[in-house]
Amino acid sequence: MSDYVIGVDVGTGSARAGIFDLRGKLLAMAAEPIQIWRPRPLHVEQSSEDIWRAVSIAVRTCCQRAGCRPEEVRGISFDATCSLVVLGDQDRPLPVNFEGDANRNIIVWMDHRALAEAEEINAGHYEVLRYVGWKISPEMETPKLLWLKRHLPDTWQKARRFFDLADYLTYRATGNDTRSFCTVVCKWTYLGHSGENGTWDRNYFSAIGLEDVLERDLAGHVIRPMGSPLGKLLPQAAADLGLTTECRVGVGIIDAHAGGIGLLGAVWEEGEPLDPARLDTALAYIGGTSGCHMAVSQEPRFLQGVWGPYYSAMIPGMWLIEAGQSSAGSAIDQAVIDHANAPSLQAEAAERGCTPHEILNSYLLTQANDSHWALLSKDVHILPFYLGNRSPYADPHARAVLDGLTLDNSIHSQALRYLATIQGVCSVDYLVIKALNEAGFNIGTLFVTGGITKNPLWLQTLADATGLPCVLPAEEEAVLLGTAILAAVGSQAYPDVLTAMRAMCHRGRVVQPNLTLKPYYEARHRIVENLYQQQVAHRNLMKPFEADSA
Repeated sequence: MSDYVIGVDVGTGSARAGIFDLRGKLLAMAAEPIQIWRPRPLHVEQSSEDIWRAVSIAVRTCCQRAGCRPEEVRGISFDATCSLVVLGDQDRPLPVNFEGDANRNIIVWMDHRALAEAEEINAGHYEVLRYVGWKISPEMETPKLLWLKRHLPDTWQKARRFFDLADYLTYRATGNDTRSFCTVVCKWTYLGHSGENGTWDRNYFSAIGLEDVLERDLAGHVIRPMGSPLGKLLPQAAADLGLTTECRVGVGIIDAHAGGIGLLGAVWEEGEPLDPARLDTALAYIGGTSGCHMAVSQEPRFLQGVWGPYYSAMIPGMWLIEAGQSSAGSAIDQAVIDHANAPSLQAEAAERGCTPHEILNSYLLTQANDSHWALLSKDVHILPFYLGNRSPYADPHARAVLDGLTLDNSIHSQALRYLATIQGVCSVDYLVIKALNEAGFNIGTLFVTGGITKNPLWLQTLADATGLPCVLPAEEEAVLLGTAILAAVGSQAYPDVLTAMRAMCHRGRVVQPNLTLKPYYEARHRIVENLYQQQVAHRNLMKPFEADSA
């Protein structure tokens, strides 16, 4: 058998597959769109059958492009968004919607229908909340489950399995109902550090009215570290994926966490000892629709309003802090589409065969004259909390604030808003890193992947706003690489995740910060903090009127 492994990444809008050799070189990749439904405000749904269809197409296409025979693939693993999959008898999909459409059986990660349930859980101050910064998010699974039990009792009674999406995919592939430490520790409140293999806090589930989740074994009871061998592909799965039943499957992971694995292996220079303590100086940043910050340490570090510390949730045996922004690239896109000049910009982009972002980037560079382009937006400030704030405030009710708008509807006005949004996103990144270092980290380098690497203005702003060098991976598809690393470990090509990371991750280009801009960005950071504090004050002023407005 040849030494090829496949990583599958299921994001919000597509399923992607990449085939790698055991040195981390990408041979080919393919992507297939997946469907998404938004039937009501805050409701976002997908289909597990549609996702498996897309995964199958992506894997087969990927192998064809690489010229790889099925028998040459020794392993496969899966990453996915932290979306909730609901199955009934004989693993049939069950509806998570009021329309009764069983095809739509996934509550997507960004779905915020469980805001009230999250608030109710947080009011209980349960001990398990200590490991999510004392504030559970509606993006996590227990609030979603509580919403499902209350609002769709028929689905609840018929449910036989609840999965995080990555675990559903490994189950679909192998028939093995083993859950990932990553998914259940990060999103289900599983205590990975408790006992030999972790444990569920049954008192917590009983207190919030979800004791039957554990009593009926709906969330699984076999939990294993990422990359652990799950066995071989089932015959039907092998046929769907175009692989053989000799292909082995490794325990999967959440998508952003796969990016962390695919990035942080490059923290060690050539010839440097494989010392886990080096990871303390680096942050994995996955910048796409959302923004995720991954930092690991050998001991737990607690931060108010930041998710974690999670034990063995990304790198087995180490503690993970997971911060992030629910809207990063999506906030930047909002500045592109939500402006009077947007139709003209879209038309120009279509005519020139480029993206609107590229046009705005070029425009800003031509307007700078003798000053730096970053200063063009000095009178425009954006708090980019369109989907609430995940870190460092853990406030799902926070919203975006636009400060400094005029009646100008030209491309100049749009470009300034676009730039100010990028700067606002990067200011929040700075505030997150500041909080991590105050908690004991020593972050001096950012390892960066995702859509941000395709936007040079966003990437440079991240370096300038944080004052830190941004290291891009030699293999730009770091999320796929991270999952392929788990496939390599699951197929026993490497003995453990750290060894595989070091062998398969390599450094690429480095973007250095412009330190002359430090005073400018220090001022912008303070403005972002002030905008958030003012918004909280305004919400408090309006609290007496909430019942009337409802």
